[in-house]
Amino acid sequence: MLTRILFLIVFLTLTTSCLAQNAGTSSSGKVLPGAYHMEEYLPILKGKKVALMVNQTAEVNGILLPDTLLRLGVNLVRIFSPEHGFRGKADAGAAVQNSEDPITGLPVISLYGNHKKPTAAQLKDVDIMIYDLQDVGVRFYTYISSLEYLMEACASEGIPLLILDRPNPLGFIVDGPVLDRNFSSFVGMQPIPVIYGMTPGEYANMLIGEQWISPSNVDLSVIKCSGYTHSSLYNLPVPPSPNLKTMAAVYLYPSLCFFEGTPVSVGRGTTLPFQQFGHPLLKNYTYQFTPKSMSGSTNPPLKGQVCQGLLIAEHAEDALKLIDGKLQLGWLIDAYKNFPEKDQFFTTFFEKLAGTDLLRKQIVKGLSEKEIRTSWEPALQAFRLIRSKYLLYEE
Repeated sequence: MLTRILFLIVFLTLTTSCLAQNAGTSSSGKVLPGAYHMEEYLPILKGKKVALMVNQTAEVNGILLPDTLLRLGVNLVRIFSPEHGFRGKADAGAAVQNSEDPITGLPVISLYGNHKKPTAAQLKDVDIMIYDLQDVGVRFYTYISSLEYLMEACASEGIPLLILDRPNPLGFIVDGPVLDRNFSSFVGMQPIPVIYGMTPGEYANMLIGEQWISPSNVDLSVIKCSGYTHSSLYNLPVPPSPNLKTMAAVYLYPSLCFFEGTPVSVGRGTTLPFQQFGHPLLKNYTYQFTPKSMSGSTNPPLKGQVCQGLLIAEHAEDALKLIDGKLQLGWLIDAYKNFPEKDQFFTTFFEKLAGTDLLRKQIVKGLSEKEIRTSWEPALQAFRLIRSKYLLYEE
């Protein structure tokens, strides 16, 4: 016991002294995610069997949360992992098998593919569940879908859920089409806009408060971030997934991910995914790139084919200026206009990403970006009112 106490003292001392090097930063100063505030949640874990929903972003000063908790004597029994796996290296959409983590020796249960919700058997020896994932605040980024299923499983089994909150790097934006429930899927489960401007803790409270999940009687606690507001420009200390390598990609992701529902490449299999787009048949573009197999994108779309398109931004500050606090449709509309086989441009996946079939119809009809944006406003205004009830941080 004395060894553990001494380790905790040393660890917290190092945590304080290393913040400038390892913690995420914002425009307003240092931001500390909930996981850093161990004094708030270690007492809750004492004497309990603990399970984690985590990946490579669940870190404190560059050390993964499971490693730290084990060294502090916390009784971890299981790890659950989302899309891309526990170490965050799997391709988007790739099947990730259950395994044993070679470092901690803990069983790792994949909550992706055909198995998205923990079973009663997988939770039977769990006293408390911890959720700690760095999200990017975009509806079709699947971590909030995994969170929803986890909440339902915990409610069904009477297991308390503790969210170690992390900042939303797009928390200053609320924009895009609001999902029509007729188009619900794992890449969009609830009637929220593409960019919804909430942290995981805020979003979880909304799921409960609006009774959007069943059962909704989740015993939820949130360890808040410090130093964060919704106006913060928060730089992620760890890439949240293999193809969001930079802050430029994070800022452009909500706008460019629509191309995943078309034949057009977003640069998977290059060093600049979600910072460019292209296709061999696109006209009137001079920029080129060729996707190839690489870590995190072993079989990218249009592999080995020369794609004509556009490099949008290489640096975060340029991407931030280009998005101008909004979801941008201009790149998608221009690509559609310059694609010769228009009847093959939109796939069925596009409507799942958009959360509606209206956006596709509007683009095909030739509506301008301004006209399309105007059509979003009534639903966005209604969502903003709902969202305001659950915010834990200042705007």
